[in-house]
Amino acid sequence: MENNYCVIMGGGIGSRFWPASRTNMPKQFLDFFGTGRSLLQMTYDRFAKILPKENILIVTNESYAELIKEQLPEISDAQILFEPARRNTAPCIAWASYHIRALNPNANIVVAPSDHLIMKEDAFASTIREGLSFVKSSKALMTLGITPSRPETGYGYIQIGESVTDSIKKVKTFTEKPNLELAKVFLETGEFFWNSGIFLWNVNTIISEFESQLPEIAAIFETGNDKYTTPLEQAFINANFLSCPNISIDYGIMEKAHDVSVLCAEFGWSDLGTWGSLYDISPKDEQQNVTLKCDSLLYDSESNIVVLPKGKLAVVQGLKDYIIVESDNVLLICQKEEEQRIRHFVTDAKMKMGEDFV
Repeated sequence: MENNYCVIMGGGIGSRFWPASRTNMPKQFLDFFGTGRSLLQMTYDRFAKILPKENILIVTNESYAELIKEQLPEISDAQILFEPARRNTAPCIAWASYHIRALNPNANIVVAPSDHLIMKEDAFASTIREGLSFVKSSKALMTLGITPSRPETGYGYIQIGESVTDSIKKVKTFTEKPNLELAKVFLETGEFFWNSGIFLWNVNTIISEFESQLPEIAAIFETGNDKYTTPLEQAFINANFLSCPNISIDYGIMEKAHDVSVLCAEFGWSDLGTWGSLYDISPKDEQQNVTLKCDSLLYDSESNIVVLPKGKLAVVQGLKDYIIVESDNVLLICQKEEEQRIRHFVTDAKMKMGEDFV
């Protein structure tokens, strides 16, 4: 177990969860379910049961330093890597990989977002242990594939190829978010799984892929190879991180690599990316309405999600399939089927009303 590490990516803004998710308090730091633990804290708790706590690293934006330390006081400063700017997931993972290799050249790594929900914790732990055991002796990159339960257009898909083991398959193709008709075809074939965005690999395997697929990123981090176990690391990153291209690990590495496997699993996974996804997994009343945190009286209304601060009452009449969210100084009322426009609303609010509303 001492060779197993976890990298939690926690630097996103989560603009699709506006107005609850704000620039200074994005969704990974929020407690959506009233459990007393934020999504980030729940992610940390999950991995702390699987591998040594001291081997869990958080990569986040430097503006969230105080939030990280407040929510995870049990981790040391050495376990937090602060990005000076947002450059998507490939540079983030590259930095964490070079950092970990300096600590342990035999490390096996699981990389996970900080904002996923896992309902079946024991099944998840078993899956992660199986994946880490596989990548320890394999040069394959691995992703976790989730058995689809519906023709979802909000997730990427993985098409499986030949079997490696009963649960591990070769990846045939990656497909970005499909339209509804294509998603229905994917579901019917039984060959496609949702791409969870959770990755596993040996540290030397992923660094080799960076050298091959993204040499411009590898060159930056190779230059600082002698600094990763010294106090000079953050200064080096601050000076060089902006030179990294803005590119995702999926597009930059996974879709181009020759040896990629998928571990097909089912552990009650949800990518909490939108209000709609939160609605899907939340308990509903007889009219399929969801009320979180607040109290509500709903008349002639169905299939809505209502989220107000604790202690407030929402009285709603005559609405169907709406998102109704109040947070701080913003009230959002939006059709669920139009929720992709929330990012536009955020941009407009920032331009027309100022930073106080985003």
